[in-house]
Amino acid sequence: MTRGEERSMSPGSHVTFRKGETTGRATVLSFAGRLRQEGVHLRRMGIDTVQINVGKLCNQACVHCHVDAGPKRTESMDRRTAELALEFARAAGARTVDITGGAPELNPSFRFLVEEARRDGRHVMDRCNLTVLFEPGQADLVEFLAEMQVEVVASLPCYSEENVDKQRGQGVYEKSIQALRRLNAVGYGQEGSGLVLNLVYNPLKAFLPPPQPQLEADYKRELDARFGIRFTHLYTLTNMPIARFAHMLKREGNLDAYLELLATAFNPHTLDDLMCRRLVSVGWDGFLYDCDFNQMLDLRLGRNTPLRLGEWPASTLVQLLAQGDIRVDSHCYGCTAGAGGSCGGALTP
Repeated sequence: MTRGEERSMSPGSHVTFRKGETTGRATVLSFAGRLRQEGVHLRRMGIDTVQINVGKLCNQACVHCHVDAGPKRTESMDRRTAELALEFARAAGARTVDITGGAPELNPSFRFLVEEARRDGRHVMDRCNLTVLFEPGQADLVEFLAEMQVEVVASLPCYSEENVDKQRGQGVYEKSIQALRRLNAVGYGQEGSGLVLNLVYNPLKAFLPPPQPQLEADYKRELDARFGIRFTHLYTLTNMPIARFAHMLKREGNLDAYLELLATAFNPHTLDDLMCRRLVSVGWDGFLYDCDFNQMLDLRLGRNTPLRLGEWPASTLVQLLAQGDIRVDSHCYGCTAGAGGSCGGALTP
């Protein structure tokens, strides 16, 4: 990808976050300290979305993956925990159930979660890597998603084959294009169909994403011209300096510089719309988190005892969390850098 790569880091720059968050030579303020500087007390403002991470099993092993997911991972949400997650969504009165992974469609309870959440009248989102459509047992997945009117949020980190395959593996681009054509064929991304198909871009390397509206226009022009592919919107996401992406940066000697890039690009105008302010993340094992990123860092909710579905009545959990404090750490700079970022893309123009 070309746009936005000028917003890179200097290879020789270094940063140290306080409290042992990373190591280097310069010092920047911790994220909690930056919030105090801004006079902001970061609290949840209700629970509009329950995001359910059903596990780390995935048919891909992308270099940027903050979940560290892959074909050999065995963490998987069981049916009882899926039932408890739905119960929690009901108690919260959440408008949206956002299902993620791994490749969420590979979990045995995926279709159960979709069907039950739709029966409850909730909007359902599927975080889809596209190539999962060609996995065994998924031949009718596109038709199922369309019948349930599920919003598909599909990863496509570039409109060029070379960049996608570098990040996601050889042959992923070609399969992704085939998958998008299948989704278009049943109405996804087509005007007036009501079937929402949103694509997700994230940088290949340690850059901030380019402006979302400009890149969306590029994607729409290129995918339409090359393949006749249509989609609804493009979301730009910042790569989070955790898990597999952090390991890659560390190997390249760029982790500290990337953290500095995020911190120096802090934008206070993103704070009101951070996803953690209206979302609760459910882990595959039932523990609760402020977001999927905190989940991967095991920053569990609960002051003294971690909060877990099934160990508390759902209504009690909702009361505890609806206006609760949000746990922060250095990675939170990733959601507040530049135009900001969330599971729904940029937060500011």
